[in-house]
Amino acid sequence: MGMIVGALALLVLGFALYVRLAPSDPARWHVMPAPAATQDCTVEQGEGDARATCLLPAKPAEALAALDAIAMATPRTTRLAGSAGEGRITWITRSALWGFPDYTTAEAAPDATGTRLTVHARLRFGSSDMGINAARLRDWLPRL
Repeated sequence: MGMIVGALALLVLGFALYVRLAPSDPARWHVMPAPAATQDCTVEQGEGDARATCLLPAKPAEALAALDAIAMATPRTTRLAGSAGEGRITWITRSALWGFPDYTTAEAAPDATGTRLTVHARLRFGSSDMGINAARLRDWLPRL
């Protein structure tokens, strides 16, 4: 019985280490997000992802820099790739307990009224994020 418990503990520990230490490939995650159905900043929630498209009066680099500041102030969030000047940024936000990574990519492009900001947040592991990515976008976007 002790060996079974020990093996189970090693499996759980191994999984936890893999989730926290698995490399994040920018070529896979730092990709152009598909636009949402509307452009009014409404967050569309999927099973393991969320997306929104917003029309903003700021210049693209300014809008993306403002979102970057909001994202980087979020606990357990780091920048994976990109910059405001580049026009696209991808962040990794990890869950508190297990450190599950969620990837959020934002792209800002010029639009007739200023900037079209498209944001896509998605999970890496599993099939459902229990609404966490949509909640994050609903927190970030109104602060722009």
